[in-house]
Amino acid sequence: MALVEVRDLVKVFPLDESVFGGGARRHVRAVDGVSLEIEAGETLGLVGESGSGKSTLGRLMLRLVEPTSGSVRFDGVDVLAARGRELRRLRRNMQIVFQDPFGSLNPRLTVEQAVSEPLEIHENSGRARRRERVAELLRAVGLDDSARARYPHEFSGGQRQRIAIARALALQPRFLVADEPVSSLDVSVGAQIVNLLARLQREFGLTLLFISHSLPVVRYLATRIAVMHAGRIVETGPTERMTTAPEHPYTRSLLEATPEVAARASGPTPMPS
Repeated sequence: MALVEVRDLVKVFPLDESVFGGGARRHVRAVDGVSLEIEAGETLGLVGESGSGKSTLGRLMLRLVEPTSGSVRFDGVDVLAARGRELRRLRRNMQIVFQDPFGSLNPRLTVEQAVSEPLEIHENSGRARRRERVAELLRAVGLDDSARARYPHEFSGGQRQRIAIARALALQPRFLVADEPVSSLDVSVGAQIVNLLARLQREFGLTLLFISHSLPVVRYLATRIAVMHAGRIVETGPTERMTTAPEHPYTRSLLEATPEVAARASGPTPMPS
């Protein structure tokens, strides 16, 4: 059984009536009947241009956005029906890394406070254990202990994304959604984050959904790739086939746009930014 199962997922957003002169209300189907499965331990790359619905789909899976219809199951549990303790348990096991690392970190919290916050909310561990866990996480993402007392604005974009990743891993989740985690970074720093996620996926045994607009970038992480266009999955397949002989015209158009980060990501893991 797949760890994550999505069936006929739909999300409809209403549009502002005033834009259309006060006529009949208009809607946009951001996610339009999507079904997919993610096996435990695999990395699924979800690729599509801006506005294709891929980020909305990732948030629907984690129930950060409520769907219009359809179902999401995590390890056999109905995510959309979960309440109370069951939903709390699911939150521990399903985490997300957002596109903008500066916006996803509270500027008033030190790195130690930000990374340990999930532990304070979900666990009864003492302060000493939380400090030890923060140190472990910072080492895992390539930052030294001096980072813990500093604030997000004191770091580069790549370093902030490393902090955001450490925070997402604090509760040892089984499923991680990485939503365009390198799109706001420059090419070389983005390659470092791609390499970091590949290493962490192996070391932590994560099931990973990596969302990107670039098919060549996800090839270095994904075991399978799903391509999304206008709210629908238009093609899914093994990474090798999807990056060498895709069948759908839209997938072929994505493959033609090959950023430099794709080539850099294939090398050894770079030093932290």
